[in-house]
Amino acid sequence: MKSILSYFPSLSNNQINQFEALFELYTEWNSKINVISRKDIQNLYVHHVLHSLSIAKFINFVPSSIILDVGTGGGFPGIPLSIYFPKVKFVMIDSIGKKIKVVNEVAQAISLTNVEAIHCRVQDEKRKYDFVVSRAVMSLQELERLVRKNISPTQRNSVNNGLICLKGGDLKSELKPYKRKVESFELTQYFTEPFFEAKKIVYLPII
Repeated sequence: MKSILSYFPSLSNNQINQFEALFELYTEWNSKINVISRKDIQNLYVHHVLHSLSIAKFINFVPSSIILDVGTGGGFPGIPLSIYFPKVKFVMIDSIGKKIKVVNEVAQAISLTNVEAIHCRVQDEKRKYDFVVSRAVMSLQELERLVRKNISPTQRNSVNNGLICLKGGDLKSELKPYKRKVESFELTQYFTEPFFEAKKIVYLPII
């Protein structure tokens, strides 16, 4: 939790309480439904919460924005982002129903009112969103193909609507088809922990 406060010192007391509650909640639910590697639960705040919040370093979503989290798993990056942006609506989808159960239970436990978690495939989601976020669920080309239909043509944030993905490793071949259209940012410009050395944010505008 100290890492969250060091990088995001302006959190409200309510936000701090919500973030602090995540460790016990995820530890309990992870013992029933495996949404995080059992060996990794002790690294929840750096490997999962802080990693998710790197998107908040890249963009400050304006109030009333609507964000789709594709393949959310147990709620990453959606749950940490929904705590940080309480006036932004987050819709989190996953094809595995028991993972969505965890998202709903965690959101309810910390009184998140800006979250909607749905058990569905991205192919079946038809609504429009300002941005789609994901954490390494599939290749950028495949994700773009599936969610292009979901990107709203109306821009209200500081950058064009599109995809914001958290990825790791060598992305040269994956990003090559997009040439200069796609932007990639090293997370080491935001965080100093060794975990982030090979981690990146990839931004692909759709409109």
